[in-house]
Amino acid sequence: MIKQNYTVVTEFILLGLTDRAELQTVLFVVFLVVYLITVIGNMTMIPLIRSDSQLHTPMYFFLSHLAFVDLCYVTNVTPQMLVNFLSKRKTISFIGCFIQFHFFIALVITDYYMLTVMAYDRYVAICRPLLYGSKMSRCTCLALVAAPYLYGFANGLVQTILMLRLTFCGPNEINHFYCADPPLMVLACSDTYVKETAMFVVAGSNLTCSLSIILVSYVFISAAILRMRSAEGWRKAFSTCGSHLTAVTVFYGSLFCMYLRPPSEASVEQGKVVAVFYIFVSPMLNPLIYSLRNKDVKRAIRKVIQKEWLAK
Repeated sequence: MIKQNYTVVTEFILLGLTDRAELQTVLFVVFLVVYLITVIGNMTMIPLIRSDSQLHTPMYFFLSHLAFVDLCYVTNVTPQMLVNFLSKRKTISFIGCFIQFHFFIALVITDYYMLTVMAYDRYVAICRPLLYGSKMSRCTCLALVAAPYLYGFANGLVQTILMLRLTFCGPNEINHFYCADPPLMVLACSDTYVKETAMFVVAGSNLTCSLSIILVSYVFISAAILRMRSAEGWRKAFSTCGSHLTAVTVFYGSLFCMYLRPPSEASVEQGKVVAVFYIFVSPMLNPLIYSLRNKDVKRAIRKVIQKEWLAK
């Protein structure tokens, strides 16, 4: 039932992480540093992979796109958040809110399946090494990268259309630091059943489907590793798979906490803390995880540093 005697909402107010004025400057500095580390890390990873011929393999091709998606979706949220930390009136336009909403869902779902593609790549490399060259051809890699983008943005468009069908005519204060599903639905003054059901179905099915593929891949990978007799084979397998598993754990763990709960004031408050992990912590850590745990990336970084040093 639509509530009466309310004006149509033309802008939203983002309440942010906290309303304590003394923390705003501190949080601005903290998140600015985190954002700069994330941007530098991911923007370093992409050209590093493109410039080093030894990193021109499917695994690093997928990693460069993971870095690009991470960079895009943290940039979708952070600039507005940083401005709001220093603003008295923390507003975002109605259109701006839904643009942010669309890109966030699209990029997060793209991230799900980019991590899934990377798990499949590791499965083929470790369990089917003799067929790796033919199975992971250039055309196959391009298709595996394009599919998450297309599917993610299609999902984002559908979810945005469903959200736009709701009526927002009452309070316009979003109890979050970005335009997210649960806090937006709390504000709707029309029936949210269809949108809420769609959110659970899409979030649950995509999380479950992508994570199931990753887990099944790692079951076969684990079985293959246990059959290896070479210590070098064990070390190499754990080096590449360990980085990916760490990234998957941080990302999926926080997303399950965020979306697989009914929207309420309590769940929104808890969701703010959880959202910090998958929006800021995961994209910041991914370049560190893949560089510190991977000898090929560390070698490429040393090569660039030495080249720059000699150029001086």
